[in-house]
Amino acid sequence: MRAFVFTDKALERYAGRFVWLAVDTENSTNTAFLKKYPINVWPTLLIIDPNKEAVALRYVGGATVPQLKKLLDDGAQAVGGAHSKADEALARADRLANDRKTAEAAAAYEEAIAAAPKRWSRLGRAAESLTFYLLSAKEYDRCANRALELYPRVRGTYSAANVASIGLTCASQMEKRPASFEALEKATRETLDNPKIPLSADDRSGLYDTLISAREAVKDEEGARKLREDWARFLEGEAAKARTAEQRAVFDSHRLSAYLALKQPERAIPMLEQSEKDFPNDYNPPARLAAAYRAMQKWDEALPASDRALARVYGPRKIGIYRTRAEIYIGKGDKESARKTIEEAIRYAESLPEPQRSDATIASLKKRLETM
Repeated sequence: MRAFVFTDKALERYAGRFVWLAVDTENSTNTAFLKKYPINVWPTLLIIDPNKEAVALRYVGGATVPQLKKLLDDGAQAVGGAHSKADEALARADRLANDRKTAEAAAAYEEAIAAAPKRWSRLGRAAESLTFYLLSAKEYDRCANRALELYPRVRGTYSAANVASIGLTCASQMEKRPASFEALEKATRETLDNPKIPLSADDRSGLYDTLISAREAVKDEEGARKLREDWARFLEGEAAKARTAEQRAVFDSHRLSAYLALKQPERAIPMLEQSEKDFPNDYNPPARLAAAYRAMQKWDEALPASDRALARVYGPRKIGIYRTRAEIYIGKGDKESARKTIEEAIRYAESLPEPQRSDATIASLKKRLETM
């Protein structure tokens, strides 16, 4: 969004109505903010009522310029006070979601949808949020069923992408494929192929990823392979259209994922080397290079890339680099260094301030250490 959306002049008319703030959630200096407004999905967009210091609107995910304009208008209205029972329930649901009360938030989103008047303009956002929090709560069956029920009401809109793909993700997670699986897969593909929905490239990439996971879930390797190839071609086309280095680098993580899925990590090396030259202080390019070289089993190239990433990274993202580094050592046959790396990762994870520390992550690292 920073590269494609926030630079758009169409947002200038909002400058006097909003104070814009980007929060670096990896920086420990922002822990007081994170304690009050927890973030565990990136990006997350918040509109905060300055008088109450309370969340007036919470939206998980990115947005195009038209989507963001709609969110800003909705947020301004929420700060001014609800105009209907549905609006009030939606605002309450966003506050509950901010407080990490997932089940209560889902119930309030349901309440908002049930109370929605005809042609309620916020139905799509309520449907997206409901399915997302049902997925977060691992209520996979209910998530898939509600997504299938809500999809016809949002078909052809921005919200169709999230409702269909989240529902399909839930259906893919279930051990026994539900009856909704095929219909949700069809809905996700329909949204991806609809040129009339001006989705962001990020969103379209996410739809490819979800469809690939669905084919993998039913063990259709040929179907998954074809989608991976389509995904890689799409991303390469989007990167080629970029007008700045920052815009091109937006697709680095997506392209790396596609190339790894295709078992062709070498295709990522030139783009990541260019990004490291363009952004010498950013840890992401060398961290991704380390992952690509690891997949290529080029341990002597992977470790220096990991060194460079560790020198630049901070906050919880550092743990992921430790994990990759440990796997590089294992691949190289140096189990002692791998063990020391995981031990260092545990110490670091335990040292993080409370809003950034994850008990689940620490437990996962300790379990990994036990298996070494």
